[in-house]
Amino acid sequence: MKAAVWHAREDVRVEEVHDPPLPEIGQVQVEVAWCGICGTDLHEYAGGPLYIPANKAHPVTGVQAPVIIGHEMSGRVVALGEGVEGFKIGDRIAACPIIGCGECRWCRTGSMAQCDKVAFLGTSWWGGGFSDRLNLYAYQCYHLPDSMPDEIGALVEPFASTARAVVRAGVNSEHNVAILGAGPIGLMSLLAAAIRGAKRVVAVEVAERRIEAAAGCGATAVINPNREDPLKRAEEVTEGEGFDVVVECVGQQSTGLLAGRLTRTRGTLAVMGVFEEPAPLDFTDLVFREKTVIGSMSGYGLFDEAIRMMGDPRFKGNVIITQRIRLQDLIEEGFRPLLTEKHKHVKTLVSPR
Repeated sequence: MKAAVWHAREDVRVEEVHDPPLPEIGQVQVEVAWCGICGTDLHEYAGGPLYIPANKAHPVTGVQAPVIIGHEMSGRVVALGEGVEGFKIGDRIAACPIIGCGECRWCRTGSMAQCDKVAFLGTSWWGGGFSDRLNLYAYQCYHLPDSMPDEIGALVEPFASTARAVVRAGVNSEHNVAILGAGPIGLMSLLAAAIRGAKRVVAVEVAERRIEAAAGCGATAVINPNREDPLKRAEEVTEGEGFDVVVECVGQQSTGLLAGRLTRTRGTLAVMGVFEEPAPLDFTDLVFREKTVIGSMSGYGLFDEAIRMMGDPRFKGNVIITQRIRLQDLIEEGFRPLLTEKHKHVKTLVSPR
């Protein structure tokens, strides 16, 4: 079968690989329907290895580069391993990328995403979403309702991640929320905050295509720091209240610093962006205004809730999906445009067929 294989930085090849073996105990084999290109995929391509074990095998899975990438996937169960319950051949699923060791304190207490030796689908697992088929543990799979198309199913994993960040930040109907970045994660954070009932949800973005997408997703307002003073505009759009919760979804030094400054006194800054290098925060501002900073990684434990939230009419999945391509065109029509012309795109989905 064909798969996208990461060999080294800026060296991802769509090539022929072995079909996956029959699923082991507790596993299912899934035929991929769609897989989204994630910012993590782009970081691994342009600046990796970040999470891909390049120099030694992963301690849980034994995987080492080259590795099949991709993790934002939907698909259909085509084979069952021994002992699998709750799934049958033909079931449509979305996949959680987390694989834990099963032994550490985090795995034992239901927080597998924080596993001391965590592995991920698409970086340190025997297969990835940019392929025709792969084996997954049954615990990684979540049923898709009949009302949810496969394309929207490929958004479950990133939406679960954003929903978890919004839930961890405690967003409620009394809150003004700012989302830095209106890429896929930012837009889904915006939707999650709106579905949670936030009073106002404001996007902070500079790319025109993504400003339009934020408006299409129901943003109360959009702040463009290239055209206006973001702090002054924040006071205006919140009627002087400021932002109770700010979600950073970009991962750049400038946006990290701005996110902290946009957070009101005793507000919460939730960081989701992937930073390739350490970034500054104004720690004096954090101290004197008693702000809270949290990190949020993955949607582990919130997939069923995310799927339920995606049934809300306010979830605008088709606004987020702006391009659909074939696996063979992953680099030329997927990675490169998203890296060099991201102002023209939001979410790109990839079909293996």
